[in-house]
Amino acid sequence: MRGVKILERALAALPIMLGVCIVVFLFMRLIPGDPVDIMLGEASNVTQEEIDALRAQFNLDDPIHVQLASYLIRVLKGDLGYSISRSAGVRDLLLEALPATVELALSSILLALIVAVPLGIITAVRHRSAVDRTSMAASFLGISMPAFWLGIVLILVFAVRLKWLPTSGRATYGFVPAHVTGLYVLDSILTGDVLALKDSIRHLVLPSIALGAAPAAVITRVIRSSMLEVMRKDYVTFARAKGVAEWAVILKHVFRNALIPAVTVTGLEIGSLLGGNMVVETIFGWPGMGRLVVDGIFSRDYSLVQGAVMVYGFTFVAVNLIADILYTWLNPKLVIGEKV
Repeated sequence: MRGVKILERALAALPIMLGVCIVVFLFMRLIPGDPVDIMLGEASNVTQEEIDALRAQFNLDDPIHVQLASYLIRVLKGDLGYSISRSAGVRDLLLEALPATVELALSSILLALIVAVPLGIITAVRHRSAVDRTSMAASFLGISMPAFWLGIVLILVFAVRLKWLPTSGRATYGFVPAHVTGLYVLDSILTGDVLALKDSIRHLVLPSIALGAAPAAVITRVIRSSMLEVMRKDYVTFARAKGVAEWAVILKHVFRNALIPAVTVTGLEIGSLLGGNMVVETIFGWPGMGRLVVDGIFSRDYSLVQGAVMVYGFTFVAVNLIADILYTWLNPKLVIGEKV
């Protein structure tokens, strides 16, 4: 039964992805002015043949519904267009930049979970104590701080003044690991390159902290509030009355059930990290999709921005689908979209 519901949820994601394609297409077409003029900017040495080629590439002389149909067909074929600013296919550029963004997002959420899970448990168990109040104040601060501001502060303190960590980039020249997955840390482990592993981790620390601070604060508060709610349930009181050890009550009966809303929030945070790290990637010179989009915006690269935004949308839908699946796995009494 659960497998059927998961399949239904996966199939339901397909029209959402179709909607993402349509919204991205229409949004780009709603930009004031001729798209070709926007892409060419102030260029004065462009020939009429080049202008006609661009108009033909985007089917701009066709009715809007014909343009949309042509765009959807190209997307289904994996053709996201051609980047005029980088003279390469958009799909190839995004595939090249995607591992960097994924690695940064995963390291940020991993750091957030390492902080949030134990802190959420401690603050729930020691409710209204000094530890709880301090943690809640710190989490409020973490939510309030913009990631780009925190990133700048981290660079100034730990890279510029203390010189403990690098200011930008994914790796020092000469320490790039052999390509396996595109994830430098994983590639370093798979190839046994210890020096590249250390260098990759050093470059990940500051941007991961900058991006992971807000998710850590949010997840901490969610785990704390969920655990406090679960601790009031009758079955928790019954477990304690039976003489079950307190640590077993907390971890087995309270924490597992409190994880259910935390999983949903974590999925949303991962989606946000994958799609909302443009400024942080630019600040740290991180060669990911976010920086690629920023470069595309400044260079008026219509195809690049359109393709990247669509990939962000697909990624967000996919991450939340995985969160839904984990949601049911953690609690067999729950079926996706409905409570038993």
